[in-house]
Amino acid sequence: MRRIPLSRRSHITGLQPLATGTAEHESALERDFVTLTSFLDPNASIISQPVTLTFQHGTTSRRYTPDFLVRRAAAPAELVEVKYRTDLHANWRRLRPAFMAARAWAREHTAVFRIATERGIRGARLNNAKRLLALRQAPLDGDITAMVLGIVRQQGNPTFAAVLEALPLERREGLSALWRLIARRSLRADLSVPITLTTRLSLP
Repeated sequence: MRRIPLSRRSHITGLQPLATGTAEHESALERDFVTLTSFLDPNASIISQPVTLTFQHGTTSRRYTPDFLVRRAAAPAELVEVKYRTDLHANWRRLRPAFMAARAWAREHTAVFRIATERGIRGARLNNAKRLLALRQAPLDGDITAMVLGIVRQQGNPTFAAVLEALPLERREGLSALWRLIARRSLRADLSVPITLTTRLSLP
């Protein structure tokens, strides 16, 4: 369990079950980081508080524990610190030596160190992730799936609305199918912006 005091900004603790295990978070921003990372790469391994580093800062021995270690199949591992931008600016002089130690550790372990802030974590992509993650395991009729994919293949790069109109289904049933197929990545959409009826859909 973690022993680092929580920020006064957020005291939201919890565990997130992932396909690769369980990730612990201790703030709303950490929770959102785990959600977004697991959404963008369902096979990513996200390890909370993976290592505690001991380093010298002048004549003082200090300790620092980064928030996460993220491992992906086709990319270098990432040692990640999650911080609000205001906290970074307010405490940069104190934090910088710890971050330098983290970068050194990452280089020694064929990894990279990065700082994730709300600017990179929060936004339309995270909002889409929160909506779609819960649908990844939702049941989906095979005949409806084939029908939707056939329409997208035939129309090329149709809008969400165009596919919905072409489906011989009730609107609610069509909406459910499209959202679930996007969640499963059976349909591709631009997730960096909100999904609307004008969103273009394509096959993977």
